[in-house]
Amino acid sequence: MKQKTILGLDLGTTSIGWAHVIEGETFDKSEIKQIGVRVNPLTVDEQTNFEKGKSITTNADRTLKRSARRSLDRFKLRRENLSDALLKAGIISQETLLAENGKNTTFETWNIRSNAASSRVELNELARVFFAINKKRGYKSSRKVKNDDEGKSVDGMGIAKMLYEERITPGEFVFSRLIKGVKTIPDFYRSDLKVEFDKVWSTQRQFYPEILTEDFYLQLQGKGQKATAILFYKTYNFNTAEIKDIDDSLKNAQTIKLHARDLKKVQAYKWRAMAVKEQLTKDQVAYVLTEINNNLNSSSGYLGAISDRSKELYFNKETIGQYLFSQLQQNRHKPLKKQVFYRQDYLDEFETIWSKQSEFHPELTLNLKEEIRDIIIFYQRKLKSQKDLVSICEFEEKEILVNGNIKLIGPKVAPKSSPIFQEFKIWQNLSNVLIKKAGSKRRTVKTVVNKTDDLGQPEIFALGMEEKSLLFEELNIKGNFKSSAILGLLGCKPSEFEM
Repeated sequence: MKQKTILGLDLGTTSIGWAHVIEGETFDKSEIKQIGVRVNPLTVDEQTNFEKGKSITTNADRTLKRSARRSLDRFKLRRENLSDALLKAGIISQETLLAENGKNTTFETWNIRSNAASSRVELNELARVFFAINKKRGYKSSRKVKNDDEGKSVDGMGIAKMLYEERITPGEFVFSRLIKGVKTIPDFYRSDLKVEFDKVWSTQRQFYPEILTEDFYLQLQGKGQKATAILFYKTYNFNTAEIKDIDDSLKNAQTIKLHARDLKKVQAYKWRAMAVKEQLTKDQVAYVLTEINNNLNSSSGYLGAISDRSKELYFNKETIGQYLFSQLQQNRHKPLKKQVFYRQDYLDEFETIWSKQSEFHPELTLNLKEEIRDIIIFYQRKLKSQKDLVSICEFEEKEILVNGNIKLIGPKVAPKSSPIFQEFKIWQNLSNVLIKKAGSKRRTVKTVVNKTDDLGQPEIFALGMEEKSLLFEELNIKGNFKSSAILGLLGCKPSEFEM
């Protein structure tokens, strides 16, 4: 009998025991080579979370706390630098009081900050405003819009301004773009989508008061696409409209050069554009309200609220200080902490206050403004480069000797976000696609070129270059397709073929 090598494991929630055992023919010839245990030092809360399958680890919690400490240290450093700059400029002295002091001064800084945008305040009061802006300087978004303008952020309000000035809804705006051949649909503020929902509701309620009731309006709030459609069916026993027929005016429009499925999108937005002006059928009304609710539900609630506040500041021509102080005047207990604004809104407020106060105080020079604004308060370090994490191509790497150590050199691989990698991935997946008759046995590309059944009809086949090129053009735009859509593009009936 040969010796057996056995690895024994005892897996627990707080420890893992292990043993390396050699089992011989007899007990005397058997031995334990190594034995040990690995203990997970979990607290009671961590062990509870571990048993529940929650992935919050000790390291993750430690990282969050370290990040909070760094943020606090950077804020303190900005505050010290701001204090030094104001001292050197003679705006404050060592004895200047920079906080509320005394009875009935709780909201004094907010009052000063609100007034500083429109009237003269003293230099020591202005310093308090700068310290307040330095404490909370806004959320800086790194997201980009879905267009070709590199560097243009989602925080811009160009589309919101256009909707406001032209008195149109998001549905009307998109429809006007689609009939001109522009396929991209921009992101909209939640408030603009909410206005469109209410406008469609009030217009169509004139024709269907028995359906669009106040109680039903409340039921639809916060619902997604499916939930909205289900509510229409359960409450009034009819489904949302299906886009089967395209209006002749859309088919014959010379400006539209779109695929049939894109024409369905145009038809859908035509209903949305019509819904705020004229009567639709009740199932079309249900479709339009369902689509708007879907847009509202898919938009980010947190970022959407920030965007709506930013939009309100712009159209009311207010600064953040004026906006928040007006709330305190109405309700002294109004919570302000969770009302987040964009970094650009704080920059706009800083510019407004500095421009107004420089009319009264010659100490506010251009050099001091650039130092406080660009170097102290609103300076944002760049993200750390991650280029060192990109691997070297394994097919073209070379080894060289540097100071006695072997180092790999060569061209870097394309990152997953690169269009080149995405095109490669599409072609790779297309090369693995097999079309087969329903019920055929599954095979791989390596074992199948083309197989036929007893009647000589193709039973299973790989894609040719023409089919791959057709699918590539579609996938390169859409990103993904259902198998039924792919079969339809290839002229195969989904009921007869499968992938």
